[in-house]
Amino acid sequence: MKVVVAPDKFAGTLSAAEAAAAIALGWLSIRPEDELVLVPMADGGEGTIEVVREALPHARTHTTEVSDARGRMVAATWLGLPDGRALVEAAQACGLSRLGSAERDPLTATSLGVGELLLAASRGGHEEIVVGLGGTATVDGGARLTEALHEEPLRARIVVAVDVDIQLLGPHGAVAGFARQKGAAAADLPILERRLEQLADRAEAAGGSWREIPGAGAAGGLGFGLAAFCGGRLEPGAPLIGALVGLEDSLAGAALVLTGEGALDRQTQTGKVPAYVAGLARARGLTVLALAGRIEDGAGALFDGVAELGPGGLERPAELLSARAADLARLQP
Repeated sequence: MKVVVAPDKFAGTLSAAEAAAAIALGWLSIRPEDELVLVPMADGGEGTIEVVREALPHARTHTTEVSDARGRMVAATWLGLPDGRALVEAAQACGLSRLGSAERDPLTATSLGVGELLLAASRGGHEEIVVGLGGTATVDGGARLTEALHEEPLRARIVVAVDVDIQLLGPHGAVAGFARQKGAAAADLPILERRLEQLADRAEAAGGSWREIPGAGAAGGLGFGLAAFCGGRLEPGAPLIGALVGLEDSLAGAALVLTGEGALDRQTQTGKVPAYVAGLARARGLTVLALAGRIEDGAGALFDGVAELGPGGLERPAELLSARAADLARLQP
């Protein structure tokens, strides 16, 4: 049978392409006659540029010097797509993975580099820029990205690919959901929340309301900043990236889909790749199986079958991912 393998990255261990290859290796060790189609996926977060560049070999790769979350200059990659749009990934500038654990501090981390990336793409003549959000070290609501645009406004429309559909503020907002994993201490949380609320008050004083838009809280509130300060239109990232890499076309004639990412948990249903892939598969009557480093909060119920890497998943992710894929293959009729 035809099997589509469409995982996201396993953050910190495997890229989406590496995860897809490991899953395929294990599956084919048990079912060598199956036809496997590998479609590494992303949702706008870290790794999006890599996934799209591999899927679209005619995309033009550009490198620009921008500020990272600590204000240091780093080389960031963005793409000129064959359809004339540009694709920018916020994590290329202020990504959490660019920082050592001792450097992570959302109280001081800056989104300035995202504005610098936008300006570079705008100067490239692109009329529309797709901005992938996720995996950032920041919780500043995009407050500083506009500094790069003071003297030269953007000449492009902005479409924002958000990896989660959370609002800016509140118990399920940017601070509550993600600030701790970005290095914030418990005492920092009310400070960060108050900053975002004050930013929203100032931005909305002249008219407009963006704080409750789904996705406004993505990437530490960058969704809000891009909407409020750049006129950005927020869209779920997984469908947008799925369209770029041709996921729906790949499902034609398939009987089963394999997906996954580092963790299946309560965030999975807020816009992450596995939930999106599962929705596409179910709409076509396909079986959908998922693999993850860990499975929590009942997220496994989204799928027809799941497998967890378990102990050693961080040390031997590719080996264990192949082994668990083989386990799932043994269960197929």
